[in-house]
Amino acid sequence: MVKADLEDKVGALTDEINFLRNVYEEELQELQAGIRDTSVVLQMDNSRSLNMESIVAEGEVAEVNRLIGRLQSEVEALKAQRGALENQLIEAEDRGEMADLMNLKLALDIEIATYRKLLEGEEGRLGQQSIVNIRTFSNSSKYPPP
Repeated sequence: MVKADLEDKVGALTDEINFLRNVYEEELQELQAGIRDTSVVLQMDNSRSLNMESIVAEGEVAEVNRLIGRLQSEVEALKAQRGALENQLIEAEDRGEMADLMNLKLALDIEIATYRKLLEGEEGRLGQQSIVNIRTFSNSSKYPPP
């Protein structure tokens, strides 16, 4: 049950990462297209007057760069989160396998104990019979008589 839940979460997060990656790529393409369409005209004149258009354009470029940086940070954070969830899934699978192995070991230990009791019972029964039917063999024969 835990494994299935974790797999569902990993699938949902993977879908979310893919969705966010697509959104990021689309926004990045739009921003890059906007940057390409934006032209900055720089004129030097000795009057030292402020060129408001170039200041606004520089501000827009800086804002776009900040947005790109923020989106890249978000993508990296999501990648790290996905990696952590994948590690958690692997650990949960390992714990599940360990629990299965421990359950199997316990079942085998019980089975061994059961057979040991049966064997001890048979040995006790046969041991009592062998006291009554004692046989002696000579050292000259390799195999005891049947």
